[in-house]
Formats: sequence, C-alpha cells, structure tokens
Amino acid sequence: MADLIVFGEDWGGLPSSTQHLIGHLMKDHRVIWINSIGMRSPRPSWQDFKRLCQKLGSMLSSSRQAQPDTEPTPFIINPKVLPFHHCKLVRQINKRLLLNDINKAIAQQGFDHIILWISLPTAVDMVGSLNEQASIYYCGDDFAGLDGVDHATVAPMERELAQKVDLILVVSKILARKFTNPNTIILPHGVDYRLFSTPAERPADLPGDGPIAGFYGSISPWLDIDLLAQSAIAMPSWQFVFIGEIKTDISSLQALPNVHFLGPRPHHQLPSYVQHWNVAMLPFRNNKQIEACNPLKLREYLASGTPIAATAFPAVREYDTLVAIQSHREPFSRVILRAGQQQQAKNLRQERVATESWQHRAAELGTLINHLSP
Repeated sequence: MADLIVFGEDWGGLPSSTQHLIGHLMKDHRVIWINSIGMRSPRPSWQDFKRLCQKLGSMLSSSRQAQPDTEPTPFIINPKVLPFHHCKLVRQINKRLLLNDINKAIAQQGFDHIILWISLPTAVDMVGSLNEQASIYYCGDDFAGLDGVDHATVAPMERELAQKVDLILVVSKILARKFTNPNTIILPHGVDYRLFSTPAERPADLPGDGPIAGFYGSISPWLDIDLLAQSAIAMPSWQFVFIGEIKTDISSLQALPNVHFLGPRPHHQLPSYVQHWNVAMLPFRNNKQIEACNPLKLREYLASGTPIAATAFPAVREYDTLVAIQSHREPFSRVILRAGQQQQAKNLRQERVATESWQHRAAELGTLINHLSP
C-alpha cells in the first residue's frame, strides 16, 4: 500500500477538498502532510506581517503527529521556506530545506512506496526529488483568477508542474481545459453528507425575528456585496446572516439593521446554522475565479436540505432543478423569495447528493492511486 506525501494548505483549519479526500485515504495509507508553502510574496501590510509572524512561529515548531482523534491522523511538517518563489536561488534553498525535513520524516515514519500529492504549484520542485513511485497534481482552483496569488510566478510553475506529474486531477470541466496532459481526470468535489444531513439544534445566536437568508465561508471580494446590500434593503422583514472571516469591505452591509456578521465557526458547527436558515445563499460575482470554482458549500447546502438562492455560475447549473438561480437582470431579492418557496423539495435536494459523499470520491481516488502504485 502506497504512502502519501501531501503538499496542501495548513492542516486543521476549515477542511479543503484535499483535507477531506486525504482524511478518508488515511484509513488505508500513511500520510506525511506539509503545511502551506504559500503562493505569493509578502506585501508591506499589517495583515501580511501577522501572517509572516505566524508562519515563522510554525517554522520554529517541530514536526508532529496531528492530535489523535477517532480517525487516523497525518504526520505534519511545518515547512521552513522563504516566501519569494519568483527567485531561482530561493527556490533552490527552499527545495534543500524541504528535502531535509521530509527525508527525516520518511526515515522516522518508515515510508517506502511513496506517492507525491501536490495541491499548490509552488511545490513543483519536489517532483522527482523524493524517489516517489508517482506524482499527482490536484487542481482545485483556477489560480490564474484567484485573489491573493502571485500570478506572474505561480502560472509558469503550474505549467511546469503539469508537464512533470503522472496524473492531474481537476474538480471541474473548465479546469480540465487548462491542461494538455492526457492523464487529466475530473474528480468533482464531494460532501460530508452524514454531517450536513443529520438534524442539529438551532444555535442560540441566530436572530429569531423573521426568516433568515444565510451564507457561510470567506467573506471575500468574490462575494457581490452590492447585490447583497440591495437585497437586504429590499427585504427588511428578512434577516441576513453571514458566518466567516471578513476579508473585504462590508461597510454597506454593516450599516443595515437586518444584517448580522457572526464571525467564523468550526466546520462541524455549520450544519446547525444552515439547517435553520430559510434560504442559503451563493451570492458570487461573475469573474474568472467563480467561472472555474466548484464550491464545497454548494453540496453542503444541498445535503442540509435548505433551499438555495444563487447567482449564475457553471458549477451551480448542474443542479438547476434544485436551486433558484438568478436570471439576467433579476433582482437577487426575488431569487431569495423563489428559493423560499421550495421548502417542500428538501428530500430531493438531499437525495441528489447522497451518493456524492467524500467517501465515494475517496474510493474513486483510491482506485486511481492503486493503479499508480503497482
């Protein structure tokens, strides 16, 4: 059975698709997980300074096994790398530092038949350096359209990575079109169906006066804040609830009495919120990032059974019979009201994603990995 070395985001935050998939694969495969090595150079800002301090603190901490739980856990490496990936000398230094830590972990854990999994193009220099049997690039986003990415540096690294690896996994047809590598396979996102479909108690901090339209996730520039403000003004009897870290200007929403920002919540608590909303929202802007996205929350919303109001983007059209999707020039407030009339279709929404669980996706992935590791 192959051992996995995974380059992903920081382990333990809100789980990404990589964490979901690898979490299920850990039942059959041992895993060394390398926390994020980043995709941009720091800027002269307070936010980047805090982030840099956090990463420096992580670098000084030792590699460790994740806190044991009822499920298997990976061996975690906090990478000692410099965040200047555009510089060839820095790339060489980073490669040497990473190899030193990873080879120590390989010896300590007794890894043998290695499959290399890369979710971030900035790890391209590791391909072929760990005596791996095979390598996989898991592309979950269109980095060319992603905010906060050093596009001029990451784009050529991604092209190089796509030529080096043995297998490319993408989460959508649009992302598949980026690559000429014939070994490109679409592996759509899954959902923790049991978590989101199991009834949960209503949280005490949800407003109780009027129906609720809610959203959870990063409150970032890809949300259409103007559209949301217009909707909240047009629907004064509705309460608009947002859960997540704020990363963009929300002043127009904060000024409204029926809009509530509750802050971030752990992933396992999200079902208790979305199940008690009248409508769950996907209010995205129309841009390159959203065109290629396949948001995890779409299937989570469906698994919860809650009606959904969405702006139009490719991934949501797959579920157009179950989601109220905004038409051209239609006010989003009207979309929310249309969604609110679909309460009776709860079972249909849940049944649609019952076979799209992360367990199903991981089983498909496990078969692919077994083919790569004879």
